Amino acid sequence: MKTNFVRRILTPFLTSLALGLAPGMALPAAGQSPDSNTALAHSTPAKLVQIVREATREYIDVNNATAAGYGPFLGCVSGTDHGAMGVHYVNPTLVGDGLIDATHPEALIYEPSNGKMRLVGVEFIVDAATWLKTHDAAPVLEGQTFLLVDSPNRYNLPAFFELHVWAWRDNPQGAFVDWNNRVTCEGQQ
Repeated sequence: MKTNFVRRILTPFLTSLALGLAPGMALPAAGQSPDSNTALAHSTPAKLVQIVREATREYIDVNNATAAGYGPFLGCVSGTDHGAMGVHYVNPTLVGDGLIDATHPEALIYEPSNGKMRLVGVEFIVDAATWLKTHDAAPVLEGQTFLLVDSPNRYNLPAFFELHVWAWRDNPQGAFVDWNNRVTCEGQQ
C-alpha cells in the first residue's frame, strides 16, 4: 500500500519539482525540455497569460511584428546579475496612446538565437506622467499591478509603468516578473 502511494502520488510530484515545474503542471513529452513552448502550453496559465498568447500568436513570426509597426528598441536587454528580457520590439503608436489593452501589448519580447528571433513574452508600457493625469494609482491589468520604473533609469526614458508577461517562455520566478532566467542574449549575432 505504501509503495503504491509513493509510485502513484509522490513520484510524479517529486519529478515535477525536480524538473522545475509547478505541482500539477504537465510533464513534457519525450525529448522535450520542461521549458519548451509545448510544455508551457499544457500548464494552466493565468488568465492574462492566456489572453496574451491568443493576442500575440501571429507575432511568433517576427516579420509579422514588424509589418504591424513593432521595431527593435535598445538591443538585447540582459540582467545585471541574472537572467535577461531579450530584444523588445516596440510599437511607438501603442506606447504613445496612454491606454492599456491586454490584446495590444506595447512591446513584444524576442530571444535572439542563431540569427532568428523567438517570441518569449510581451511588455505593457505606459508613460507615468500621462497615466497619472487621469488615474490615482499604477495601472492594473487582469489583477496584475504594473511596476514603476522611475527616471533616471538605464534606458534613459522618462518614468513609466510596465508589466512583463512571459506568455511564450516559462519563467521560474513567475509569469509577471521582469527578468527571466530562461532567456539569454548569448544567441545574438
